[in-house]
Amino acid sequence: MTFIVKPKLHHPDLHKNALGFTRRDYEGTISTLCAGCGHDSISAAIVRACFEMDLPPHRIAKLSGIGCSSKTPTYFLGASHGFNSVHGRMPSVLTGANLANRDLIYLGVSGDGDSASIGIGQFAHAMRRGVNMVYIVENNGVYGLTKGQFSATSDKGAKSKRGVINSSEPVDLVAMALLLGATFVARSFSGDKAQLVPLIEAALKHEGAAFIDCISPCVAFNNHEGSTKSLDYVREHNHAVGTLDVIAHPQGAPEHDSARVQLITQPDGSVLRLSKLDSDYDIHDRTAAMHHIESRRALGEIVTGLLYVDPAPEDLHAQLHTTDKPLNSLDESVLCPGSAALAKINASFR
Repeated sequence: MTFIVKPKLHHPDLHKNALGFTRRDYEGTISTLCAGCGHDSISAAIVRACFEMDLPPHRIAKLSGIGCSSKTPTYFLGASHGFNSVHGRMPSVLTGANLANRDLIYLGVSGDGDSASIGIGQFAHAMRRGVNMVYIVENNGVYGLTKGQFSATSDKGAKSKRGVINSSEPVDLVAMALLLGATFVARSFSGDKAQLVPLIEAALKHEGAAFIDCISPCVAFNNHEGSTKSLDYVREHNHAVGTLDVIAHPQGAPEHDSARVQLITQPDGSVLRLSKLDSDYDIHDRTAAMHHIESRRALGEIVTGLLYVDPAPEDLHAQLHTTDKPLNSLDESVLCPGSAALAKINASFR
């Protein structure tokens, strides 16, 4: 077996960010996915977002489950912390890591098989608990590792490569995320880097459960005529709610010159500037977002872009009133205060 290794030497004139890193420093190993796989485009978008945001790679923890999508963390952020969990269990592993060390930036990468089938319960609880993470589902509507069977997100009426018609209703993870209380919800397309990169940047800045459902065509099993997850179909039926810009260091008051421009200030002082196609669309209205998705789906359209963001998000640490100091940095005397302290706690429940 031949392994292709990326050269360690970089051209001296490569552009560097504020930390002195080049974009190459945010990459991983060479991808072994099929040539043209949409997942590789998502990996490239993650690399670009982290590079442009000047994020220290050692402060990022990337976690995944099982599937083509869950292989992709190998292909980006090679200098970051990483954990590949079992099928569908990424959210619970990430939750435990987040509770132990809140100082890291958590990025969970999953697939439609990993999150919408065996891991659907794990997905639901991560969203409703508000775990501070970016949860990206690379959604291709098939099981790419097991020869292209329909996944739970495959649309009713979609045709497989072998000509079989899907008769089951799809699981819409965006609608579930909205219903379960995620405080940042978006949908994008691996073929639209201009839309995807700002969404990832905005999600990384968000303090709460940030979910991005990214349609990512499978070139081997789901990129043919009759598929509703193919490159051509998504391009033809894409309905974006607007364009997003992330202003990391706003100088003075950002422009707010029309009803079609909505500004969202993030906790770190950065500003999201949403240029809306529909002036009536309210990015802070969860119910309206769900209605908009369903009404457009009835017209055969796929709604993409930033669909909802809570202006005052609350994460799991705020709900549990945990200490600001990461639990993994506390010594034994604090973590195990003794039997007297335990007796006092037990007495408070009587």
